[in-house]
Amino acid sequence: MRTEIKLGGFGGQGIILGGFIVGKAASLFSDKHASMIQSYGPEARGGACSSEVVVEDQEVSYPAVVQPDVLILMSQEAYEKFKPMIKEDTYVLIDEDLVELDEGQIGKISAIPSLKFAEELGRKIVANIVMLGFFTAVTKIFTKEAMMEAVLTTVPGHTKELNEKAFEKGYEHGLGLPKGKSDE
Repeated sequence: MRTEIKLGGFGGQGIILGGFIVGKAASLFSDKHASMIQSYGPEARGGACSSEVVVEDQEVSYPAVVQPDVLILMSQEAYEKFKPMIKEDTYVLIDEDLVELDEGQIGKISAIPSLKFAEELGRKIVANIVMLGFFTAVTKIFTKEAMMEAVLTTVPGHTKELNEKAFEKGYEHGLGLPKGKSDE
């Protein structure tokens, strides 16, 4: 089985790190195979960036995302760029304070205020980890344990407690949503 996941946002949001963590959850903690491709805009911080992860039960046959099963969007620019890829059965996870969807947008839409939650935890830099917790709960592609282990074995030691709280905040929010529904 092949699962294609695309994350989009801007530099400094941890989009590339998020893709790395998803791939790590698949390949090291879920007995799957994964590939990741990252893309940056011309600017370092603040420019567009994306990460795409392909997960398969066997060796990855083609490393690029062709038709995403999941789109994680953390900026309006990412939404505008990737919305043509959205199909009826695509999970579309957005930061509700950073992305405004077109009226009638198709897909399985779920929204979370990930940046707001991260700020409440004291560090907006963990918004990506909040989103990964949300992604884990909503899509159920990976177990909570696999994704948490990938997070905690990736982040610096002195930030593990904060990142665990961020992940839990997103995960709990995701559990509170009906599958495939927005919380708007």
